[in-house]
Amino acid sequence: MSKVTIIGGGASGICAAIVLARNNNKVTILERNNMCGKKLLVTGNGRCNYFNEDFSIDHYNSSNKELLENIITEENKKEVLNFFDSIGIIPNIKEGYYYPYSNQAISIKNSLETELKNLNVEIIYNTYVEDITKEDDKFIIKTNNKCYISDKVVVATGSKAYPKTGSEGNFYDILKKLGHNIIKPLPALVQLKANTNYLKEWKGIRTKVTTKLYVDNNFIKEEQGEAQLTDYGISGICIMNLSSLIAKYLDNKKRVAIEINFYNKINNIDSFIKFMDTRNNMLKNRTISELLEGMINYKLANLLIKLSNININSKWSNLTDNDRKTLATNIIKHRLNITGVNSYDKSQTCSGGIDLSEINLKTMESKIVNNLYIIGEILDADGECGGYNLGFCFLTGIKVGSNIK
Repeated sequence: MSKVTIIGGGASGICAAIVLARNNNKVTILERNNMCGKKLLVTGNGRCNYFNEDFSIDHYNSSNKELLENIITEENKKEVLNFFDSIGIIPNIKEGYYYPYSNQAISIKNSLETELKNLNVEIIYNTYVEDITKEDDKFIIKTNNKCYISDKVVVATGSKAYPKTGSEGNFYDILKKLGHNIIKPLPALVQLKANTNYLKEWKGIRTKVTTKLYVDNNFIKEEQGEAQLTDYGISGICIMNLSSLIAKYLDNKKRVAIEINFYNKINNIDSFIKFMDTRNNMLKNRTISELLEGMINYKLANLLIKLSNININSKWSNLTDNDRKTLATNIIKHRLNITGVNSYDKSQTCSGGIDLSEINLKTMESKIVNNLYIIGEILDADGECGGYNLGFCFLTGIKVGSNIK
């Protein structure tokens, strides 16, 4: 029987503890909060979107994406789903998103904690790990309360994202001291900042869009979904899914822009103008503002007309060719220069972290320090919205638990 200490009682740490205890290990969790699974309660707007049917590498980012492909597999997807079956979670699947059938995040947390209790996993709360050293094949774990000695250590501390849940990123330095390389952490799944003078005018608008990411004027990636227009920039799932890449490009001093199509049924300027010609012929005596009614949010339409230097009471037939092209461009190819991303306290996860090339992804054991395992969000892997990050946390927890027997 191995004595295993898990640092962090979040998704990956709890999952690892359960599988480890099932394999007859003596397991202790050191948790800095007064409860485990704190971050689980706020995921999926309190419903806990814990997994996704489309568990594929296309939804993940990493500096070593080719290595990540070895763990994001159909076989491992089944392992995660089997694990949740084993703790009694019945899924409610909506468009591929997995939620507990109760639609309550606390159902996931309670099921995990019940299993921990039944397996006699020791949990020590309000314990902050300050350092780890290794002496004679034993780990010495120094905390704010006392020192613990362990045969094996599993680091499941999370990243720097959303520090209110207890994850502040102190373990990057501890693991660096133990010999690991840290790929620079940056906020991910986070809102974008822009610097232009009309943001206060579109604040509060929610609208369906297609967004395209451009870096140094080169197209990188496209996303669709609902955008939330804010007084600092732009948010929404389709925006946040691009934020991991954007943060890295901005950190490398690249010029980043988002092109927004506010009427994404049409994506060509000439086609939009022809559509408006037809609409104008059908709807007689309408102003530009009235023609756009029902196509685009009223407040947004008037702002885009204003940005095109057109009077909202003008008629489409009275516009010059240049006016029409300018308005069409503002509506379906609206360019927003991105100046930054919001801070860690607004981000759902982080990019960067422990270099995957230093981890045995079959066991999650460090290649640098024997019997040290690193799992979850602190690794250099981040996913899109939709259960991908939690899915990765659960998977890496299962992997380490399955390989220490």
